[in-house]
Amino acid sequence: MEIPAITIIEEADRRKAIATLLLGFSGDPFMRWLNPRADLYLEAGPSFDAFGGRAIDSGSAYVANEFEGVALWMPPGVESDEERFIEEVLKFVPESKHETMFKVLEAMEEYHPKDAWYLPIIGVDPVYQGKGIGSLLMKKAIERVDSEGLSAYLESSNPLNMSLYERCGFETMGRIQIGDCPVIHPMIREKK
Repeated sequence: MEIPAITIIEEADRRKAIATLLLGFSGDPFMRWLNPRADLYLEAGPSFDAFGGRAIDSGSAYVANEFEGVALWMPPGVESDEERFIEEVLKFVPESKHETMFKVLEAMEEYHPKDAWYLPIIGVDPVYQGKGIGSLLMKKAIERVDSEGLSAYLESSNPLNMSLYERCGFETMGRIQIGDCPVIHPMIREKK
């Protein structure tokens, strides 16, 4: 098997990157808890862009080959477009889940170190999952994080991904579980 090329996502390819992430998260416990209806979930693309798209603006978003996988990494000081994110997410999350969702987002913010690289979203198109693409995307970004002597942070909303993050040196910081929301694990990778 050919090793996928990992490159930086260009602005012109933003739509392709978000489409890959939307597919990659189609089975994610938290995202599908937010909206189990496929038709509404498929409208979530703009919220993905608002949550992690500034990584593309920062030149720190990575793609494997022809959008088999995507990782949006934000350097310290770069934040999600919170106002746009809330506006977009409210379009597809049922009102009955708003209160819990906002509590979860607040809890995530409490764990988030401001002086660390942040991985808000990494996803692999389901057709390509299980082929090591997520590992390659992580490795490429971790090399950059380590070269800058910084720590890295993420939240894992899918228990199937925990072992990948642990292999990359991340450790669980806590457990976020509010109401009937699936568990989310904030994870840190200390400076190397």
